[in-house]
Amino acid sequence: MNDFKHNSEENYIEIIQRLVKCIVILLIIIVVLIVLHITGFPIPEKEIPKKEISPKTEAIEKPKADVWIAPDTSNIKTEDNAAQIIYGRELIANTSLYLGPQGKVAHISNGMNCQNCHLDAGTRPFGNNYSGVASTYPKFRERSGTMESIYKRVNDCFERSLNGKALDTLSNEMQAIVSYIKWLGKGVPKGEKPKGAGLTELTYLDRAADPEKGKAVYISKCKTCHMENGEGKFNEGRLTYQYPPLWGEHSYNDGAGLYRLSRFAGYVKSNMPQNTTYDSPQLTDEEAWDVAAFVNSQPRPKKDLSKDWPKLSGKPVDHPFGPYADKFPEEQHKYGPFAPIADARKKAKK
Repeated sequence: MNDFKHNSEENYIEIIQRLVKCIVILLIIIVVLIVLHITGFPIPEKEIPKKEISPKTEAIEKPKADVWIAPDTSNIKTEDNAAQIIYGRELIANTSLYLGPQGKVAHISNGMNCQNCHLDAGTRPFGNNYSGVASTYPKFRERSGTMESIYKRVNDCFERSLNGKALDTLSNEMQAIVSYIKWLGKGVPKGEKPKGAGLTELTYLDRAADPEKGKAVYISKCKTCHMENGEGKFNEGRLTYQYPPLWGEHSYNDGAGLYRLSRFAGYVKSNMPQNTTYDSPQLTDEEAWDVAAFVNSQPRPKKDLSKDWPKLSGKPVDHPFGPYADKFPEEQHKYGPFAPIADARKKAKK
């Protein structure tokens, strides 16, 4: 028994001695590392091999090109004609309240507002904005075959898109609208048209646009706002539209720019349905062309177009009414395919 006790005590002592040695060694290592760190002596690290970067992963995404941004409307008050500009903006945003069927000033339009086509009172990029109007007018336009002023261009909208009558160019309303348009474009150099002006230009389809396919797009993407029969939806009081009619007696007539498929398709591509932006579209190009074909195949008011396009060769490839300078049928000029028409024109010019 005494021998067993003696052996156990020796084992405990040996274990304690080993632990003390280990602790001492660890303390020495720690002290050495601290000294090396303080003196700045480099501590070797395991080299991590560098991964080769392919040209694709190395490329940095380029920032998007700048588009026109409308001036801050809070700065209008600093202008000498501030009241006139503000009234002009109000007329663009709420045209029908002043000039619609129950307008306060006159009854000369169909109840739609200018900003139903020129979104956000003519300020949205690729939303038919007014950025390039003051800088490019007066200018020659093939449709009339004449030099046109801003006044003439505004009245074109009243007579076509608003299916109404022309404003007196000396009226307070016309002067206010033109003042607002000029104010919007004041930062654009004369003769230039900034990026984001007008509408998105879509590539032509390699087929005709299909109204039946477009009907399916309309039902799934457009009907909620513009209603089943394209009649649109009124605001409270029924003096103006929350969502404009796309066809029928209160919509734009067949002389309006949006009656051309390329104009309508480019418009909806960058702006429709709700919450769409030019850099975040919800429709494919094919859907945009097809829904344009569907909407523009529906009944709408007619306009006398006999004086339009005095020079036939100046007609756009997608103008839906003859006669034409080429031999392509009217049906193809309305629905496409448009590329063969465009190609034939290029060859004819050579």
